[in-house]
Amino acid sequence: MRLTGKGRVAGVIGWPVAHSRSPQLHGFWLDRHGIDGAYVPLAVAPEDMPAAVRGLLLAGFAGCNVTIPNKEHAFACCDAVEDSARQAGAVNTMVFRDGRIHGSNTDGWGFLESIREQAPGWAASDGTAVLLGAGGAARAIVAALLTEGCPRVVLANRSVGRAEQLAQDLDGLARGRIAVAEAPPLEETALLVNTTSLGMAGQPPLEIDLAPLPAAAVVADIVYVPLETPLLAAARARGLRAVDGLGMLLHQARPGFHAWFGVMPAVDPALRAHVAADIPLR
Repeated sequence: MRLTGKGRVAGVIGWPVAHSRSPQLHGFWLDRHGIDGAYVPLAVAPEDMPAAVRGLLLAGFAGCNVTIPNKEHAFACCDAVEDSARQAGAVNTMVFRDGRIHGSNTDGWGFLESIREQAPGWAASDGTAVLLGAGGAARAIVAALLTEGCPRVVLANRSVGRAEQLAQDLDGLARGRIAVAEAPPLEETALLVNTTSLGMAGQPPLEIDLAPLPAAAVVADIVYVPLETPLLAAARARGLRAVDGLGMLLHQARPGFHAWFGVMPAVDPALRAHVAADIPLR
């Protein structure tokens, strides 16, 4: 990265934000492409979002990413939002342009790109997608799958009420393609996705028997610490295609970088190695 005082600046807003790997990720791309710019962490409490975001706009920032717990608050700060943000109910990418704040949500897009990268040949139209969990990440992924042509999505969540609310919120997009179940119907599953924190370092493992899954099924986990969760290890042991959560993190960052710095960056082994250098494998 080259700093001349004339470059563009972006960052990531979170509370806390020190754990974010986004500066490491975007810094890699800035160095790779020799771009005059910087990407910085920005610790902003949720209640301070409106003033902070407007201040960044006035300070000349190109935009910012937003991480938990500020994604929903970011939505309210935008002058305009894309369908991706409206469907997800949250904003993770802000672009400052012509004095206005434009918001989008690239989590679902990043998830789909990660699946395509790590499970070549996969298509959303292959069959039923089963999601474990019904939080913010699930909402973004469901919206992306439905938009991409997934014929049926099943939400399996401990709180059935929360899953039903998500299904209701996306009913206009789903048009009857979302179902809610207490137990995941694995026998008919083409894509199984863990969107919960189970399996993350320091959290209990996700306890599920993958035996009923068809041999062609893809198993994905949005957790990336560790890189291979017990769920992914079990999938590989069964000979199933397994997709780790790091790919979603890397791919969701690409549209923002392109908007702020003018280059659509690539996700490749060198980038993965750089960002994953301190992430335990298991």
